[in-house]
Amino acid sequence: MSKEKLIAKINSEAKVCVECRLWKQRKHAVPGDGNFDAKIMFVGEAPGRQEDLKGLPFVGVAGKLLDELLDKIGLSRDEVYITNIVKCRPPRNRDPRSDEINTCTNLYLTRQVETIRPKFLAMLGRHSAAYILSRVGIEVNGITKIHGKVYEISPFGFPVIAIPMFHPAAALYNIKYEDLLREDFEILRSALEKHGR
Repeated sequence: MSKEKLIAKINSEAKVCVECRLWKQRKHAVPGDGNFDAKIMFVGEAPGRQEDLKGLPFVGVAGKLLDELLDKIGLSRDEVYITNIVKCRPPRNRDPRSDEINTCTNLYLTRQVETIRPKFLAMLGRHSAAYILSRVGIEVNGITKIHGKVYEISPFGFPVIAIPMFHPAAALYNIKYEDLLREDFEILRSALEKHGR
């Protein structure tokens, strides 16, 4: 089966999923969007209000910042794949809970990563970083100490360059985080140049 068909199958399953409590209040599940042959996969935490309304990842204010940061390092959305560790919006934008993360990643994220097989994983926010790095035994206690580090790991059975970053939404509320997020993207740019796009 082609990547396109495999991703379409994952997306269609996610859109009608009722495996955890998050489906009860969603308008739309947000499986992911982008290039099926992407070298870079961005993994955020959970959809927000705008994403829930439109069924697409990073389409609100944080998405505009993400677009700007991508442009700054010479990338566009057409070249990357963007998803979240959970595919439905948590009530009142609360953090996703561990059982929701486990259910959703087992059903969808792992299959997405294994299908796309990116060379780079950009982990946006502490929940994304904690989930992915925990797969190789790295404990994460917040994003501040590890953001911008470059990990060469195999969390999904093949090697990737994984970079934890601040989440664009956090940067909107704190200018210090925005500066650090911009630094994270420069580190991503350097990694792309070093390891090839």
